[in-house]
Amino acid sequence: MSQPAPLNPLTLPLHGSRLIEASAGTGKTFTIALLYVRLVLGGQHSEDDTAFVRPLTPPEILVVTFTNAATQELRERIRHRLVEAAAAFRHQGEDSLLLALRSQYPEATWPACARRLELAAEWMDEAAVSTIHSWCYRMLREHAFDSGSLFSLNLENDQQELEQEVVRDYWRTFYYPLDAEALGSITGYWKSPDQLHGQVRKLLAESEALGSPRPAPEQTLSAAQAERSARLAELKAPWPAWLDDLVPALEDAAKRKAFKGQSFNAKSRA
Repeated sequence: MSQPAPLNPLTLPLHGSRLIEASAGTGKTFTIALLYVRLVLGGQHSEDDTAFVRPLTPPEILVVTFTNAATQELRERIRHRLVEAAAAFRHQGEDSLLLALRSQYPEATWPACARRLELAAEWMDEAAVSTIHSWCYRMLREHAFDSGSLFSLNLENDQQELEQEVVRDYWRTFYYPLDAEALGSITGYWKSPDQLHGQVRKLLAESEALGSPRPAPEQTLSAAQAERSARLAELKAPWPAWLDDLVPALEDAAKRKAFKGQSFNAKSRA
């Protein structure tokens, strides 16, 4: 297994697959912005084996993050970096990394590089910077025919309402046909579909632990009732043998007025 190499954003190859491992606060956004600048600029010369095959425009570069807030911040950081890089190519910047990047290009190409960077900065409103789910939604919508999906899709960020609808359907399908005893067992745990949803929602991430095939709900309920009945019968089994000792103990407690005598009368012992 090869050892990870320190990252140099000025020489990292921009073709093929590259994995960058970084913890929080190590400059991931900073690095992404500089790599973005390099993708916009393209290769330094025909023999540059680290650059992409050609200069790219913002709509051709996909940058994906996790949240909408991070998306907006990343877009602005990239835009700002493009502006800084353009200034460096016009002899107006002092950023050491950008100056090092500029030095890799022939001086005669600097004005063209600056113009390309400026155009990219102005184009950032159309840049492909989005969250994972937003990008997937966009691709499904734009390629609905190829993907076999609907031409009209709604992006659901919160699935709670859909989950509640599924639970209500489940409740009607499996619980309404139950007899009174079985339904009483169910409502002993959940009084309504909403209560069931509240508990099930916490377990959705662990659904694979149920295994496959999964038994039908009525089978699960029947097995649970049988287990409960067997356990209750096991607990009740020794009760008759305890009566000979229990009755004298209760009578003695009644004499000592440990509880109200009316609670232990002939009727209650019958």
